Amino acid sequence: MATTLPEGAEASAHDLAHWKFSEPRSWLTPELLVAEVRDTIDQLNKRPDSTGRCLAAVDVFLADRTEDNRAAAHTAFLAIPSSQRRYALGDMDSKDWPLRVLVAGPGGRTYLPSDPPVSQKNYDRALAYFEERARWSAEREKRVPADGPAAPYAPAVQLYHSFPNKQVADPGRLGLRNDYPAPITVGKVVYPSVAHAYWALSVAQPEARSEITAADTAAAARKLAAATARRESWEHVRAAVMTSLLRAKYDQHPELAEILLATDDATVIYDDMDSAFWGDNAGRGRNWTGRLLELVRSELHLRRNGIPGL
Repeated sequence: MATTLPEGAEASAHDLAHWKFSEPRSWLTPELLVAEVRDTIDQLNKRPDSTGRCLAAVDVFLADRTEDNRAAAHTAFLAIPSSQRRYALGDMDSKDWPLRVLVAGPGGRTYLPSDPPVSQKNYDRALAYFEERARWSAEREKRVPADGPAAPYAPAVQLYHSFPNKQVADPGRLGLRNDYPAPITVGKVVYPSVAHAYWALSVAQPEARSEITAADTAAAARKLAAATARRESWEHVRAAVMTSLLRAKYDQHPELAEILLATDDATVIYDDMDSAFWGDNAGRGRNWTGRLLELVRSELHLRRNGIPGL
């Protein structure tokens, strides 16, 4: 990235154009570039950037309106890269006007040479702006969306990768694993687990399905299926197939449905060391099994609530 563009310097865009600069002007300086990069690093590390630090200093001033606090807010405001100051309030109409007037104070000058000295009237307008902004923010934090919260109240449920080989009287959340041996009937076939059904249905060769269905464990079923070709376009239907299999499991095993319902509205994080599609895998996967378990859980709640017409 260039911050200085010399007269007559050559530039090009690959496979697009080649040109020379004539009377170039740039508003980006090396200092501004470094400041913006510094802010980006703060954002990526989930730390307050220069704008966040400025708004925090403004909150301190509004709570205790001393000149020392105003000076601190003014310093924090000027620490925001000048290219970013107008966006500090996230207000497309007012831009940074209330902020630069507030930190300058009555009779003071803003950082813009074209601004007149701050009048008492404009200062009062800026104060009123921030007071209204504070009221609006407080109301927004208390407001609950019309159809419920965006995030769950219950803590996330992690379903770690495991190798259950037999049913137990009280499996707990282990029973929510696809490889837990809870037989399901699909059509006329009884499969030892959801995983057995998934892998048997995935293969293109009908003769291989019986062998996969009869495998001793879900891991063995997967190994057999991996050595056999998939159905055509399997990647396009696999999520729908898994949804149907999970519905069958929790319809046919009410005791496991109760375990799923007991997770309340928690995010379900499903580990699958063999698949970044089905598993979350420490945030590196897509967690589709977890998502579908949440969907089936919602359908179980729907059935219990008995909403007419659905």
